[in-house]
Amino acid sequence: MTTIGEGDYTYEISGEDWGDLPEGWSYKEATSVAVDEDDNVYVFNRGEHPVIVFDRDGAMINSWGEGIFTSAHGAAIGPDDSIYCIDAADHTVRKFTFDGKLLMTIGEKGRGSGRLSGKPFSNPTHAAVDPNTGDIFVSDGYSNAVVHKYSPDGEHLLSWGRSGTDPGEFNTVHNIAADGDGNVYVADRENQRVQVFDSSGNFQSQWNDLAMASCITIDVENSLAYVGEMYAGIPQNPLGWGNWTGKRLGPRVTVFDLEGTVVARVGDEPQGEGPGQFITPHGIDVDSHGDIYVAEVSYAAYGSRLDPPREVRSLQKLVKQG
Repeated sequence: MTTIGEGDYTYEISGEDWGDLPEGWSYKEATSVAVDEDDNVYVFNRGEHPVIVFDRDGAMINSWGEGIFTSAHGAAIGPDDSIYCIDAADHTVRKFTFDGKLLMTIGEKGRGSGRLSGKPFSNPTHAAVDPNTGDIFVSDGYSNAVVHKYSPDGEHLLSWGRSGTDPGEFNTVHNIAADGDGNVYVADRENQRVQVFDSSGNFQSQWNDLAMASCITIDVENSLAYVGEMYAGIPQNPLGWGNWTGKRLGPRVTVFDLEGTVVARVGDEPQGEGPGQFITPHGIDVDSHGDIYVAEVSYAAYGSRLDPPREVRSLQKLVKQG
């Protein structure tokens, strides 16, 4: 085990895949992770078993979703014992019970709205549910540059955003979270920031000085935000130039208070497979003990490029110390 972080935010991390999978199972890569109020952990992944559920000690308690999804991408817990699964390739947001019963589908499977149409959906990425109102916010970010708001029963209420770098504009709306006080937090990945809006889409503030802000979760009880960041440096090029060995460029986790002040940086090493390193944080959540779960799309971004290609670790648990 290795300890990373700083101050009151230090964590033990093994550098290995977390979760006791049955023999022969794998995540291929975990794309998102969501924790319910009982600290059960739902791992949305691109393996043969798309939703795998563990208790907080890593014992598997359920799995479901076989044959349902085209491209697992985001997952979020709703306030009514439900989980929302976002399939980027088939342009849908689907709401399930915790044991996999389909409750609602938003979007038409296989039919996108068109690149940068501003309309739902064109390769959506994630969803957040207001814990008080049940309103649903969808980041429509791979081929669009918009956030959509829905009522709890799936009625489209409004949309906001467009392509660009100004406040209120997006360059890959990759992940989204809500705090229950009417604020919506958007991981605007290629703009390397988090933007904060009210629930009607009015811009409030932005948090800069980030690497590739890929995923965000809100710890409502402790008024904290956890942001997973991808690597933001220059990869090695054919001339051998690049700063891929540089520190403090991501990948890492940054902890903020909800005013946007950095509380801690967790991880300062360059991309890698070792303990204390990250590969590509893509989904993040926190349990009631303050432990952090980080899902990494490590095969697509890293393992597939190795010679020969191989699966690499894609789900880490950071166990809070003190």
